Amino acid sequence: MTSMQRRHLLAAASLAALLPHAARAQAFPSKPLRLIAAGPAGATADLIARLVADPLAKALGQTAIVDPKPGAAGAIAVGDLVQSPHDGHTLLVGVNSLVSEIPHIVKLKLDMGRELRPLAELARGGLVLVANPAFPARNLAELVAHAKANPGKLNVASYSAGTLSHVLGLLLNHAAGIDLTHVGYKGSTPALADVMGNHVPLMFDGIATSLPLIRAGKLKAFAVSTPKRSPVLPEVPTFTELGFPRLEALAWMGLWCPPDVPAAVQLRLRDAALGVLTLPAVRDRLLELGFDVGSPRGTDEMVAGLKSDFDRVGAVLQSVGFKPE
Repeated sequence: MTSMQRRHLLAAASLAALLPHAARAQAFPSKPLRLIAAGPAGATADLIARLVADPLAKALGQTAIVDPKPGAAGAIAVGDLVQSPHDGHTLLVGVNSLVSEIPHIVKLKLDMGRELRPLAELARGGLVLVANPAFPARNLAELVAHAKANPGKLNVASYSAGTLSHVLGLLLNHAAGIDLTHVGYKGSTPALADVMGNHVPLMFDGIATSLPLIRAGKLKAFAVSTPKRSPVLPEVPTFTELGFPRLEALAWMGLWCPPDVPAAVQLRLRDAALGVLTLPAVRDRLLELGFDVGSPRGTDEMVAGLKSDFDRVGAVLQSVGFKPE
């Protein structure tokens, strides 16, 4: 065999090895999509997954089902994704804290950062500092003054210890020179019930879950963590406006896949998801739920942001000696 013949054989072998991957990408999707929602039915991940599932599937020429998976701070949902075929037909809808916060809170067998790759940011929102309507302060300045006059006597709830809800309370203590005592809950619902019942006066909560209660007069809002005022709470100032820029923070709900899904499939899924976010019906519904439409940031930018948020949350929790469960 001549050297030229050997080169031709090697080239043919290389091409043959690539063809199955190319064929899989071109054939995608070849069956219905499954969107795993990292949380219980009716929670935020489930609501957003159901909002985007049908238009996403339609854009790809398929159907889709939503499969909510609660438990273990999202690890059960991620585990389901990891154990499913890595061909792009099974995806996950979940919050960025799966990578940036949860690993600091719970001892996990999974490395969330290695198992998840963000395809698209679907929705984003901030947190809001809320209080029982009977709380004596009318604004953040009065809240800080009241806390200084009552050191160690005021509690602030979070929807879970170690999350952004907890971290913002710690940052407010440090930035304002006050001493709010943290009370961690297992979810927004029980925490908000205690705030409305005046068992705990204050809470950092997601705008989406507090919004209907604020509108109903069952909670009052002091400030939001978003860079700009929320369009659904335009009368509530940002922490940055009020002189506390360290409390600026966003949470976002993303569409995720395993990192080894073929690159061409990832690109097609991302393009389809970004197209869904341009639909007026989807944008209007996100706003009704208290969210802004997700940013069209690239995957590498999202990954870098997740790393930055992971480091920030870890540093704050380490400063108060927080240990994962």
